[in-house]
Amino acid sequence: MRTRVRACSAVFFYFMCILVLTAGNLAAGENRYVGSKACRECHEKEYLNYKKFSKKASSFESIKKMKSKLSPSEFKACFECHTTGYGKPGGFVSEKSTPDLKEVGCEVCHGPGSIHIESEDPEDIRLGSISIEDCTKCHNKSRVNEFGFKPLLFGGAH
Repeated sequence: MRTRVRACSAVFFYFMCILVLTAGNLAAGENRYVGSKACRECHEKEYLNYKKFSKKASSFESIKKMKSKLSPSEFKACFECHTTGYGKPGGFVSEKSTPDLKEVGCEVCHGPGSIHIESEDPEDIRLGSISIEDCTKCHNKSRVNEFGFKPLLFGGAH
């Protein structure tokens, strides 16, 4: 019995150390995802236009409609292009644990926004260097043909 208690205590201690170290890294200035709603406070016009005109603003809903036709691994493969930051530190994990990142949001194009929000410095967010090549990471030639991609880079998403 004492061996089990010690083992559980050791596992708990190990888990807590990892949790503290991870939280410390994020607090130490690592740029992390915050979700598009966090951008709205200062960029309301852009946020509202994005929500109104961009199909990406409801990208997770489109893959949820297809979920019954996909295997669990196929469904998860959709997250890379239909969520914000999937597979990256602080990015989308699941609809339940990271609901503010479940759509393709501002940070997909502009990068993680925590440092920019704290500093309010335009230099702390990716702005003018966005190009069509950034879009083709997800909207590649096969997807253009399959889904009828029309780039809104210069046409109304903002």
